[in-house]
Amino acid sequence: MNGNALHPMRVLLCGDTFPAAGMLLRERLRHDVVDVWHNRNDMTGVPPADVLIPMMFRIDAEVMDRVHPRLIHQWGSGLEGVAVEAARDRGIAVANVPTSGSNANSVAEHVVLLILALLRELPAAQSNVRAGVLGAPLGRMLAGRTVCLWGLGATALALTRRLRGLDVRLVGITRDPDAPKVARFALDACYSSRDHDACLQQTDILVLCTRLSAETRGLIDASVLAALREGAYLVNAARGGLVEYHALCDALSTGRLAGAGLDVFWDEPARPDDPLLALPNVIATPHVAGVTDNSYGEIAEALVANIERLRSGEALQNRVV
Repeated sequence: MNGNALHPMRVLLCGDTFPAAGMLLRERLRHDVVDVWHNRNDMTGVPPADVLIPMMFRIDAEVMDRVHPRLIHQWGSGLEGVAVEAARDRGIAVANVPTSGSNANSVAEHVVLLILALLRELPAAQSNVRAGVLGAPLGRMLAGRTVCLWGLGATALALTRRLRGLDVRLVGITRDPDAPKVARFALDACYSSRDHDACLQQTDILVLCTRLSAETRGLIDASVLAALREGAYLVNAARGGLVEYHALCDALSTGRLAGAGLDVFWDEPARPDDPLLALPNVIATPHVAGVTDNSYGEIAEALVANIERLRSGEALQNRVV
C-alpha cells in the first residue's frame, strides 16, 4: 500500500483564486484530501486541516484557531497575507517557495509582454483591427530606451537576461549598489534607494521588482512619479501595495505617465468598476505573471515535497517559522 494512504493529509486551499494550483496538487496528492475554502467570511463547516495554503485569504489568528493547521504553506514566496507572529505563538510552521527558477523567468517574460504592449498600444491596435483601420496606432520602439529595475532579486536578474537582447539601457535601484551581487546584473548604472531621483530622471520604463513590506508599502508615491521622465511608463508585476493608488491615477489621467502595465492590484481580485481599469493608457492582467505550466509545476513539486516531509516528520525546506 502507498505510504500516503496510511497517513492521509487534509490540505485546505484558502480561496478559489488561481484554480490551477488545486488541480496540480490533486494530481500529486491522490491519497490525500485537497479542499477549497471558498468564502473567508463563512467559517461554518470548515474542517480542521493539516496544511493551509493561502489563496488571497488573510491567514490570521482567527483562521488558525478555527482550522488548527500544522503547516501554513505559501503558494509562492510572498507571506504578507500570513500573520507570521500569530503562527509562531501557536507553534504552527510557516514555509514558502522562493521566487526563482521558472517562476522568476515566467514573471520576467510577462513583464516584457506588458512593456511591449504598452509601447505598441496593443488595446488600440486590437480595436483598429475590429474597426477596419490599417496602419495605426504609431508605436514606440523599446530599443534605446532606459529601463529601471527597482529591486534586484531573482525576477530582476531574469529580466536583465531578456532585456539585454532588446538593446535597452539598464539601470537599477537597490539598498546597497555596492553589494557583491549587483555585479551579476551587469547594469549600465546602479543607484542607492536613497538616491532614487537621480535614477528616475533618466528612466523611460520603471519596473517594480521589490518585495512588499511595511517599509515599501506606498513606495511609489506622487514624488517618485514626478521624478520620472515626462511620458515614462510604470510596470508592476510585484505587489499592488508598492504603489500609491491615487498618485498613480493622477499621473495617468494627466498624462504625466504615458501608461502603466499592471498584473497586481491593491485589492485582489480587482474591482471590475475600478476607474483605473477604464483609463486607455492602462493594460491590466489578472495576477498571471507567474501562472505558467513550468512555474506552477515547480511550485507544486516543492510544496508537495514539504507536505511529505511534514508527513514523515522531517525538517521542512524554506521554513520561515
